[in-house]
Amino acid sequence: MHQMTLAEIARGLADKKFSSEELTKTLLARIALLDPQLNSFISLTEDLALQQAKAADARRANGESGALLGAPIAHKDLFCTQGIRTSCGSKMLDNFKAPYDATVVAKLAAAGTVTLGKTNMDEFAMGSANESSYYGPVKNPWNLEHVPGGSSGGSAAAVAARLLPAATGTDTGGSIRQPAALTNLTGLKPTYGRVSRWGMIAYASSLDQGGPMARTAEDCAILLQGMAGFDPQDSTSIDEPVPDYSAGLNGSLQGLRIGVPKEYFSAGLDPRIAELIHNSVKELEKLGAVIKEISLPNMQHAIPAYYVIAPAEASSNLSRFDGVRFGHRCENPKDLIDLYKRSRGEGFGPEVQRRIMVGAYALSAGYYDAYYLKAQKIRRLIKNDFMAAFNEVDIILGPTTPNPAWKLGAKNSDPVAAYLEDVYTITANLAGLPGLSMPAGFVDGLPVGVQLLAPYFQEGRLLNVAHQYQLNTDWHTRTPTGF
Repeated sequence: MHQMTLAEIARGLADKKFSSEELTKTLLARIALLDPQLNSFISLTEDLALQQAKAADARRANGESGALLGAPIAHKDLFCTQGIRTSCGSKMLDNFKAPYDATVVAKLAAAGTVTLGKTNMDEFAMGSANESSYYGPVKNPWNLEHVPGGSSGGSAAAVAARLLPAATGTDTGGSIRQPAALTNLTGLKPTYGRVSRWGMIAYASSLDQGGPMARTAEDCAILLQGMAGFDPQDSTSIDEPVPDYSAGLNGSLQGLRIGVPKEYFSAGLDPRIAELIHNSVKELEKLGAVIKEISLPNMQHAIPAYYVIAPAEASSNLSRFDGVRFGHRCENPKDLIDLYKRSRGEGFGPEVQRRIMVGAYALSAGYYDAYYLKAQKIRRLIKNDFMAAFNEVDIILGPTTPNPAWKLGAKNSDPVAAYLEDVYTITANLAGLPGLSMPAGFVDGLPVGVQLLAPYFQEGRLLNVAHQYQLNTDWHTRTPTGF
């Protein structure tokens, strides 16, 4: 049963081939057996899962149906879950049990999903390798000596290792798409505002977006259907109708205009990945797509702009973790200042501290105009580049990452080297566009992803292209040895 996709599980449950309770018990046993190798979960919720599975079986017995009714998933551990630890991968929130469910959690629970647990992640979603977690690094199931990507590395590793069919992730600068690429999954970052951020612990509020991670585009369509929609509790949520994503998967790609930016194929890209991306282009051409070279001239400024804006927002968002109301508190503080200093110094890891300091500096008097304001102007130029490109093409295609997964610890002494791994993904967050990564092959036995970007609210177009590609390739069906 662990090899089934979400779509196959939905059909199996509808045909009464097995129950949600049987499936849940099978996957919980598999997690207990295999996850010690991966460290992909922070918390398991066995009791809740079995309770939800029994409730889903009862709803089906009463005539209810639905693609997610009885489907097992897990949530990245920054989605608040009522009465369950929500740690954000940090010592700061190691003892925090959320008093409410995030909108995404509530919507998926209402659709009948079964929550198996909360997945490991880079601390406060800050990282590209899932090595900054207080609970230890996550291992890549394709090679346990390599990283799975981050910050949604726990969700990626768990799904790739067939511990469960799908999971939620969040994407601030590529944190769904990059780990999806490095673990052979399909991962989708929706348009900013498509999925509610209410109850999702913030890293950078103008960039964060929740989305689905699964093995196929078809499964991402099913999970996104349950996650998307307007939420009046979230001031950044956009009241835009949610289409039937599954119904749009089978559209023809005849005449689809695909733009390939020349800037993507620079010296920083592994030539073996470039070859796989060109192979993907040829496959889509066979399906009727028309390929055109385009330019995104301001892409070169994306990393410096992102690493001013994101830390600036993080320094503001994380100021609430002060040892007073919730989270870690130091022992025997001398006074209020000592409480603040030691609680934050003990509660936050080095990568989070680094980004808070960078952000506070960028927002300080005398530097706001020089750094933060300039970065926001560059952000607008990047958005304008995309708007001009989408006047000529329907989809933009390129690599998701410049390199395959690197060895654990290889970039720990050089944070900037890790930041450069986000070069192809962060532009979508700066512009607020939807983006998808799908499996495109292997380099040295490690997965490689191809990235698709589309105009605002065109997630259905991305899923359609990815699904048609997956009907004609088998990269996404490969399973890591031992799992």
